[in-house]
Amino acid sequence: MLQQLSIAIRATVLSVIALGLLYPIAMTGVIRAIVPAGPNPDLIGQSFTKPQYFWGRPSAAGKGYDPTATSGTNLGPTSKKLMDATRATIAALEKADPAAGAPPMDLVTSSASGIDPDISPAAAYYQVARVAKARGLDPAAVRAIVARSVRERTLGFLGEPRVNVLDLNRALDAAR
Repeated sequence: MLQQLSIAIRATVLSVIALGLLYPIAMTGVIRAIVPAGPNPDLIGQSFTKPQYFWGRPSAAGKGYDPTATSGTNLGPTSKKLMDATRATIAALEKADPAAGAPPMDLVTSSASGIDPDISPAAAYYQVARVAKARGLDPAAVRAIVARSVRERTLGFLGEPRVNVLDLNRALDAAR
């Protein structure tokens, strides 16, 4: 029995060292080699509220975006608080552009992380009329900027097509 306990303790210690220390250090080194620039603000949702900018997904962190609060709401689908927040978001979108119709789901629900930087192409195209009007631009020109900003599936099959809101708004500012 003592021999088995000794083996179990050694296996546990080796596993903790290998998986809790060596593996994270190795992965950090690999990531730093691949992405040497460090943290990228394009990977964190930004809060845009002015009508001349495209808006991202609502933040699960509450008002504004808090990069340290990277979690969802943990509210279930029958939660009154979640339903009220969703209704308020829909009302704000409809008030901002009454003619746009029903907003895409990703504009009214937060992502699992709560700070998703991307929206669907449908969510971006939904906002074209509002942004074009606020900037005094032709909607076709704004639609073209959206079309150029769509990122296809990673490796051609992972995820969904998406638009990074920060990159899209930067492209709009550069197009002035």
